[in-house]
Amino acid sequence: MTKVKRKEFPLTSAQKLHYYSMMYCPKKQVLNIGTSMTIQVELERELLKSCIEEAVMRQESLRVQFTEDKKGNVVQYVTDRIAEIEHFDFRHWKEEDAQQKMTEWTSTPFELYDTPMYQIVMIQMPDFYNGIYVKVNHLVMDAQSLIVFFKDIIELYSSKVYENVPVPKEMSSYLAQLEKDLAYEAGNKASQKDREFFEKIITESEPVFTDIYGKGKLQAEREKNNDPSQRACVNTSDNVDANLVNFRLEPEAAAKMLKFCEEHRVSMTCLLLMGLRTYLQKENDEEDISVSTTIARRATLLEKRCGGTRIHSFPFRTIVAKEDSFLEGIFKIRDMQNQYFRHASYSPSEYYAFRRNYYQLEPGQTYEGLALTYQPLTMRYEGPGLEELGDIDYKVKRYTNGACAHTLYLTVGHTPDGGLDFCFEHQTGVVTFEKLQQVYYYLCRIMFYGMEDPNRTVGEVIEWA
Repeated sequence: MTKVKRKEFPLTSAQKLHYYSMMYCPKKQVLNIGTSMTIQVELERELLKSCIEEAVMRQESLRVQFTEDKKGNVVQYVTDRIAEIEHFDFRHWKEEDAQQKMTEWTSTPFELYDTPMYQIVMIQMPDFYNGIYVKVNHLVMDAQSLIVFFKDIIELYSSKVYENVPVPKEMSSYLAQLEKDLAYEAGNKASQKDREFFEKIITESEPVFTDIYGKGKLQAEREKNNDPSQRACVNTSDNVDANLVNFRLEPEAAAKMLKFCEEHRVSMTCLLLMGLRTYLQKENDEEDISVSTTIARRATLLEKRCGGTRIHSFPFRTIVAKEDSFLEGIFKIRDMQNQYFRHASYSPSEYYAFRRNYYQLEPGQTYEGLALTYQPLTMRYEGPGLEELGDIDYKVKRYTNGACAHTLYLTVGHTPDGGLDFCFEHQTGVVTFEKLQQVYYYLCRIMFYGMEDPNRTVGEVIEWA
């Protein structure tokens, strides 16, 4: 019998960025994403299990595994094997103990080679909610593909229980999109244009480091190096211990933000970036602000439903004077963001390498004190047959893996009830809970005061906040 040789592929640029952070991080669980979704409905366990297995088979990226090729390079391939779908009954546990157990699961690293990059557990909770817990490695999924996977399970289960709920449409091929990405990365006219765009941004002028704690860190480094003009700053820590802190914005307030964005034809990311950069401008008395921002790279139908990890993260710099209006600042962000979208396939690793060499940065030096991701998808089922499901109450919870390669990473996403969740992943040795409370408080004050009258100047907004 002839053995069929499996097809192996190199890592994409998005995967390489994650892989490098895992290699240099002492805690290998740094790429784990742990999430639970529970529903106030009794679930038929065997049916749910079969739906999960079907969803795994429909999602090629979840079945990606890694190995080393003959040259020692990490490569990926797709297997047809499905990992065991587990079950855990938390009904007689205290709620906090159940949450702690899932945090422990999330903090347990995966083996890297020739093994599943996911763990799925059907759970029954003390509050009589039922559902699933999923742990996945960031190399094979990002937040958007994880949400699509959760929704696929809901829709598969609902289509088998309710007559009026159709079977969800097929996922698109991860491998088909992977081959397109690798063809781009091998070099073509588009990739050359993208490289030229970002290299021009880097070489035009040097950014300056700004921090949620103000100028102290940069000033200390300037004094240590006897260089008052130094603009980059070391913003890493030997202690990568991390935690998640969540603040929830009520649905009514979230609706005001969405309405504002719709009226002014800007994205939610623009508004959030304006709020964050204005807070940093206030704390640092500096109009030149840089933060890291992520681009999901899911514009086409193939990209939306192919799974995988497609996040590219780039520094995002804006210079907004205090005399500019709040809306002018948002439009500056929008215009720059639109340019980024056109060139977002460029490798972030190449971006950072070019910048490091151009400005001769020392290891750990950067200009960005924090990173932002906005997650537009929600977990709620909104397809045909919705009336059959009634007013089902969902709970979605994300768990810390106990490690973070960045000092501070803010993810903003929608809650099932229409609110917004501000999730701050942070290094506990660098950022305190009290400081996060302050960041969230002022971020909201700045955004809502600016939205109330977008013609107010940035200076007026800062002075009021």
